[in-house]
Amino acid sequence: MEDTHGPDDPRFLLVLIVGFLCATVVCIVALCRAHRTDTVALVGELAELVSVFTRYRRKKP
Repeated sequence: MEDTHGPDDPRFLLVLIVGFLCATVVCIVALCRAHRTDTVALVGELAELVSVFTRYRRKKP
């Protein structure tokens, strides 16, 4: 019996895409409902978070 529950399974990719789209919609709705100053602060923090992860990834062997 072959294991079909992995990245090669089309259902896995479908679930991954649907999950990503749902998360995107939730984030966009949250940003639209937030106060403008909160949104500006959040976008600034996200940029800083990305730079931290990028530096961490480069240091990792």
